[in-house]
Amino acid sequence: MSEVEIEEADGRLVELVRTTPVGQEVILLQGGHPVAKIVPIARSAGPAVLRGFAKGQVLYMAPDFDETPPEFNEYIA
Repeated sequence: MSEVEIEEADGRLVELVRTTPVGQEVILLQGGHPVAKIVPIARSAGPAVLRGFAKGQVLYMAPDFDETPPEFNEYIA
């Protein structure tokens, strides 16, 4: 954690955001009192689920899987 007066941070904001490592924070002070903090957001490595990860996992599918059950026929226009 580091502390920077808000007047000093005004000219260095981009630098502070880019150089603050994930897990650290910069406390902004005004008159020696904390008023805000800069906290980097961890970027994700990519999608949580990869496409095709379950390929080959379905062992059986009923032949009428896509058919509408007879009890729903009254709802179909």
